[in-house]
Amino acid sequence: MNDDSQLIADALSGHYGAFGVLVERYQDRLYNTMVHVVGSAEDARDVVQDAFVQAFVKLETFQQSAAFYTWLYRIAFNLAMSRLRRRKPTVSVEHARESTGLDPVDPHEAPDCQMERNERIGLVRDAIAKLTEDHRGVLVLREIEGYSYDEISAILDMPVGTVRSRLHRARMELRDQLKDLLQTELQE
Repeated sequence: MNDDSQLIADALSGHYGAFGVLVERYQDRLYNTMVHVVGSAEDARDVVQDAFVQAFVKLETFQQSAAFYTWLYRIAFNLAMSRLRRRKPTVSVEHARESTGLDPVDPHEAPDCQMERNERIGLVRDAIAKLTEDHRGVLVLREIEGYSYDEISAILDMPVGTVRSRLHRARMELRDQLKDLLQTELQE
């Protein structure tokens, strides 16, 4: 299988199917991340589609010093932030649950355990959605996507110290929002 650099070179030389391979390779990963960033499956689909279109149009500007996915993610993240600034925030946990459809279900657990877990998942999603854009983006990249501080720094084009600071503030803000949930968990 071709690596990303070869696929990019092929796409730039007119073999557009090579870009299609890149889309197939990264669309699910990018979509799953964008659902957490924008909080909506529909918005995430739109952001991912727009990101791939922009990436295709701007492919010749891609600097091979970074990973293709890092560059693509940065495009998608910027589009997501623009989209979030244009819309009113969703305050309903039920709406977020319905729009993402991502509640994991374990068929072996008791219904009351599943309900409690779904409630906790909803509370965490709602708390993440209430974070500021800067904090939410850094938190998603680090805790959900698993990027290193250096990678986040490159993706968001900010110093590593700023990444660390925003991540710390995001964790503190999330902790405060989830204090009730955490106290309940400790009592059980």
